[in-house]
Amino acid sequence: MNAPVRRAHVTGWGRYAPAQVLTNADLERMVDTSDEWIQTRTGIRERRVAAANETTASMAAVAGLRAIRTAGIEPEDIDLILLGTLTPDYWMPSTAALVKEAIGNSKAAAFDVAAACSGFVYAFATAQAYIVAGLAKHVLVIGAELLTRFLDYTDRSTCILFGDGAGAVVLSASDEPGGALGIEMTTEPRGAYMIWLPAGGAKSPSSAETIARGEHYIRMEGKETYRFATKTLASTALESIRKSGLDPADIDLFIPHQANIRIIEAVAKGLDLPMDKMFVNLDKYGNTSAASVPIALAEAVNEDRVKVGDNVVIVAFGAGFTSGAVTINWTADPARGRAGDAAVRPEDVSVRLPVDWDSVDPIPDALAELMARPGGVDVPDDVVPGEPEHARQPVG
Repeated sequence: MNAPVRRAHVTGWGRYAPAQVLTNADLERMVDTSDEWIQTRTGIRERRVAAANETTASMAAVAGLRAIRTAGIEPEDIDLILLGTLTPDYWMPSTAALVKEAIGNSKAAAFDVAAACSGFVYAFATAQAYIVAGLAKHVLVIGAELLTRFLDYTDRSTCILFGDGAGAVVLSASDEPGGALGIEMTTEPRGAYMIWLPAGGAKSPSSAETIARGEHYIRMEGKETYRFATKTLASTALESIRKSGLDPADIDLFIPHQANIRIIEAVAKGLDLPMDKMFVNLDKYGNTSAASVPIALAEAVNEDRVKVGDNVVIVAFGAGFTSGAVTINWTADPARGRAGDAAVRPEDVSVRLPVDWDSVDPIPDALAELMARPGGVDVPDDVVPGEPEHARQPVG
């Protein structure tokens, strides 16, 4: 007798967009551009900007908790947390680790996925693999970005495009038909420097010189990127559909990366599909990178654009010239999403900050208690390295 096939179903979804809106009219006062120019060439009317107290982790935690509430489970039921982002709170620890604590989960493994704007789709594919392999039952997949802090507001080719936000889904194991079907992912490194952040990594660490040269801002070759993105989004989506045993005509809704309306229109034309099969919300949020697809997915479901039994394709393209697409047979009740959003207020979610920016934190009481528990291996004191005396002093 054959064992049942494990499948990954979307059971929860949620999104979060900061309250502050940056309109094209606002940008007209900051840089040499116009509302007409931006809308004509990109389709963007406004974008959201995170408040000073908000971070990638805090936005991700709100979206993640909303997805968990929509799924009808508890944070402790999550076995794995995957966060797609190119704007982590810190290079270490992972932002996913901070999200785990913020949502009140104690058991999940958690790590970030770095594939730029394709990060959420790559994380979705990773979650599906964990579930099918039997390594997880419920996986929280998040895309979150705080891009506005990495923009040069004298560079009109980039500052008009990007915004902040977060979106999330819960993927759950099931032996019922449906859920994630065909997955396709690609990477073309010859386009690695078409979209990039020159400084801040190991190749060019932060310094007064890199800051003075503006090397901590996003740089992009727009025409070349858009040309390749149009081709790759269409071909990646087609391959995902093919792997699912379907045809483009079988797809009820496409949710593409929200980068530029001209790209989305070209993809629709390339797939020989009407624009009403393409979900578009970039006019409200701009390009939110890895958050783009999950925000759009949650919004589409909550706006009754998706119903049980529909075939939905999510597809993204990003720096490194990554791309990814997943074809999903939708099985969850769309009505649950609005209740999930209402159940989680941003002000009720907080991310723990370090005690002192100049040193490592003292051990929190809960961690000290955990370390003191008896276990299979007792660590003798003489293997623990000594520390300078000042590092042991309490932080005032």
